[in-house]
Amino acid sequence: MPPTGRRSLLRSAAGLFGALLLPKLAVAGDDLWTTFQTPAAFLAEAFGAPPAPSVLVLDAAMQAQIGTVFGRAYPQSQLRYWKANGRSAWILDDIGKQGYQITTSGFVVKDHSIDFARVLIYRESRGEQVAEGSWLKKLSGRKLAGTTLDQNVDNISGATLSVKMMQRMAATALVLDTLAKA
Repeated sequence: MPPTGRRSLLRSAAGLFGALLLPKLAVAGDDLWTTFQTPAAFLAEAFGAPPAPSVLVLDAAMQAQIGTVFGRAYPQSQLRYWKANGRSAWILDDIGKQGYQITTSGFVVKDHSIDFARVLIYRESRGEQVAEGSWLKKLSGRKLAGTTLDQNVDNISGATLSVKMMQRMAATALVLDTLAKA
């Protein structure tokens, strides 16, 4: 006998949704983003065996300091990071322009400079050249000078907003590293 009642009606509706719509979303989703590296692989690259994560609680003063570099209020009040052997790793999300999709990137900071950077997940239709190793190397060695990086990083034609986003995230990682040491 088929189940009756409200709960089984909801299960049937959920099953129908899953059967009809989710395969289409999955196909469309493949076109919407590219995973270049998982967060776990990024942390393994940075540390070998990653240390346990720490949590940085961002008070109002820290939020204000980050906001000057990030260009707006930082969306989180707590942030996980990993630290070992004089290096810290930060996994950050940002958008290139209001209405765009979030990009997830990882930054390793050592001696107050960017040791290396990786784009982990890129969700936009253009500008993914910022994930290329040859461009990411340009962030290595950069330090914070005021609210920006100490040296300009070459732009990529057609990826201007993505380049600015990566520079902003790199500068934010440097500020976060300083705040985590305080």
